[in-house]
Amino acid sequence: MPFKIRRGIAFMLIASLFFSLMNACVYGAKLSDPTVTSTTVSFIRVLVNLLFLIVPALVYRNLRELLGDLRPALWLRGLFGASALMLSFAAIQRIGVGESAFLHSSSGVFVALLSPVFLRQSNHALTWPAILCSLFGLGLLFHADLDAPDRVGRALALASGFLAALAYLMVARSGRSNSPRTIVFYFCLVGIVLHLGYFTQIGASWPHEREFWAWALGSGIMATGAQLYMTRAYQQAPAALLGAVGYTGPMFSLAWSIVLFGQVPDRTALIGCALILTGGIALPLLSSVRRTDSIGPSAAQ
Repeated sequence: MPFKIRRGIAFMLIASLFFSLMNACVYGAKLSDPTVTSTTVSFIRVLVNLLFLIVPALVYRNLRELLGDLRPALWLRGLFGASALMLSFAAIQRIGVGESAFLHSSSGVFVALLSPVFLRQSNHALTWPAILCSLFGLGLLFHADLDAPDRVGRALALASGFLAALAYLMVARSGRSNSPRTIVFYFCLVGIVLHLGYFTQIGASWPHEREFWAWALGSGIMATGAQLYMTRAYQQAPAALLGAVGYTGPMFSLAWSIVLFGQVPDRTALIGCALILTGGIALPLLSSVRRTDSIGPSAAQ
């Protein structure tokens, strides 16, 4: 295997690790101060991410690049992506790191199901067994009898996967004429607006514990690092291969869930996770290179 591809795989593994650490930080923030809502955590995460984009742009005077071509798909990517993030963080705080990560990874299945409609790209015949495998795993995980079953939390995680899939499809429409930084910028910009609208209607709960701020700021830093390495990975290796490697993210999240928080899934949930993992790895490898290349580095959370 060429060194360039090996380096891309290494970057993707680092990105997956950082995304899993972001998820762990979200759950850690809840444990440090249960009175603070997940929306506050996601707001801090998006704000940190936005600052990491705007400050360098101001320093190097290339703020115009972040605006891109202003096409509607950029705004829709931001809307779907930010909504998915808010639901995902809410799910993490309700059902934990590992289970929510695997349910959120249903985005890959939804992308495969929706691509013929949104992108007019048909699926290869061999992708359907992988899709069915993942759907069956999602069903097992959704109905698994865990110590503290939470149907609402699982529904939030599944909904976040669906919205993330819509965001990825918008990336496919806007990514060819806009840089990864531009696409992430719209995700952050729309995310800030959504959060402020939520706070205006529902109100905000701000933390008082230093430990909470450490976890919350950590989620933003980890997310920014993950996006950076994810972008570099897609510059080095084929998207289909990296899509499969990206499924190490839920595995990392499951490991943090067990090691850091003592959340051990039961047998049914583990079987569901294994089926999701099997189908999820197979999907990008069996899908056409043209489709997977169009949904690339800016699909970060």
